[in-house]
Amino acid sequence: MMTIVTHVHLKEGAGPEWDAAMRTRLSAAKKRPGWVGGQLLRQSDKPDRRVIVGTWRTRADWEAWHQDPQFAATRRRLDGLENGPAEHWWHEVVLDVRKSAAAPPSASKPATNRTSKAKTKKPRRR
Repeated sequence: MMTIVTHVHLKEGAGPEWDAAMRTRLSAAKKRPGWVGGQLLRQSDKPDRRVIVGTWRTRADWEAWHQDPQFAATRRRLDGLENGPAEHWWHEVVLDVRKSAAAPPSASKPATNRTSKAKTKKPRRR
């Protein structure tokens, strides 16, 4: 996996519009092959600065995303809101640790197909 970290300096007052465009972009990126995840960060003491952290399976997947018409559409929205060119740094992911939404069954306790004999209440209809 590869992670790209991008630092952006926004024009004064452009934050809300820029953030909305990035939400659109990240929503579209989720549908792309190779997308792993991303974050949009704002420095608490510098409201005109943003950091984008995007993780992709490969750098080629990220480059292909830049050819997508949805990427180009958000690029046009963002162009006039940034105060200079963004800075990018690529990183090879050595370790990725995230809290899982649902833990897999323990290897020491095999999953069974037993059904519970406990009675359950049916939900009330309103």
